[in-house]
Amino acid sequence: MTNTTKIMDDVMNLSPVKRAKLIDQLLSSLDKPDTEIDKKWKKEAENRLKAVREGKIRSVPLAEILSKYQA
Repeated sequence: MTNTTKIMDDVMNLSPVKRAKLIDQLLSSLDKPDTEIDKKWKKEAENRLKAVREGKIRSVPLAEILSKYQA
């Protein structure tokens, strides 16, 4: 039995709650902060907010957007 198979067998014996917590921890370990991307998103958010406030673009309610995709 390989290490991966053993780990998977052990994980599958955990309760659903413990498996979910493990999944969350594993996914979090993959998401490393990138300050450059964070800066770019901050600037983009500021630009969009400014455009809305100046009336250059309008916000659309979520219900309106979802209604386009619901049949």
